[in-house]
Amino acid sequence: MPNPKLRRRIASEAARLMFGREEPELSQARRQAARQVCRRELNRRDLPSDREIHDQFHALVREQQGRHQAEQVRAMRVEALRVMEILRPFCPRLVGAALSGYGRGELRIELHVFSDQIEEVVSALEAEGHCCEVGKNHRQRDEPPPPCKIHFRDRFAFELILFPEDQANLPRYGPVTGREVADAGIADIEKMLLQDASLVKTVAPDAGAFSPADRFHLYETLLVPLEEVHENPTYHPEGDALYHSLQVFTLAREELPYDEEFILAALLHDVGKAIDPKDHISAALEALEGYVTPRTAWLIEHHGEALALREGELGIRARRRLEASEDFAELRLLADCDRAGRRRGVPTPDIQEALEYIRDLAEMFEE
Repeated sequence: MPNPKLRRRIASEAARLMFGREEPELSQARRQAARQVCRRELNRRDLPSDREIHDQFHALVREQQGRHQAEQVRAMRVEALRVMEILRPFCPRLVGAALSGYGRGELRIELHVFSDQIEEVVSALEAEGHCCEVGKNHRQRDEPPPPCKIHFRDRFAFELILFPEDQANLPRYGPVTGREVADAGIADIEKMLLQDASLVKTVAPDAGAFSPADRFHLYETLLVPLEEVHENPTYHPEGDALYHSLQVFTLAREELPYDEEFILAALLHDVGKAIDPKDHISAALEALEGYVTPRTAWLIEHHGEALALREGELGIRARRRLEASEDFAELRLLADCDRAGRRRGVPTPDIQEALEYIRDLAEMFEE
């Protein structure tokens, strides 16, 4: 009779071996895991199936993504604290995703500040080298004007909402939920950061959850789950999203064999479909933030619009916005590869071969 507990232990160990690239091949990982977990000879019924090992592997991927998200939130809090110190005279309060730890898409740092003179807040920021953009107020007739907003970008995007100075100690309520807005001051953020003694080293500026040499490990963990993503066969007759991505990679490599950023965008353009199928582009950009160049991120961000343009379904304003980019030609080429990479039965490299090609490019041009 099969032993479910033993099968789970072997599947878990095999997934760990694959995740750590000690045994990249599934069958070898299963044999090695069986030898490590149980010294005696096992019946075939006690060995986990491919599906069981894949499930354990994907669980490890999700866990790693969760750690990456946690490190990103901590890094945002460090950056928020630095800016809040600049704005200390204006009683800054941290709100939103950087405080709660939850969010989607491109996460930004949101601060509430209190002053009757927006020029004073802007001057304090610009004195520290931040280039600010003040948002315009829009209101309906007979409605009070909404708070002014200040935007700037450093390591992260910042949005500051300005309130009157006399409201600094009053509760604020969300316009949608009507609930009191949760916030945190400088002392609160300092307390959060002090709870982790190793935080300063972990999230120092320009650091990430992976070292630069390990960015390929992140790419692999994002690509593997695509094998389980099956889309509408009317538009994707080729099968799963991983097979599609590898086809697009192959076509991109044939078109621009030495353009690492373009080829990487082709390989990773759909990784968000295993995270959030309803908004796969935002999910991909969130997962890859800090691990791809701005150009690669731009190509991924706009590949859906490029497909719409290819089909004649994109508005003139959106088209002009894309055409203004110096990477417009490559974006159109990516859309062509995306559309052509939907064939059945065509040969493609596996994930390791694709990543090795990109790694070689990076080394060739001394990344």
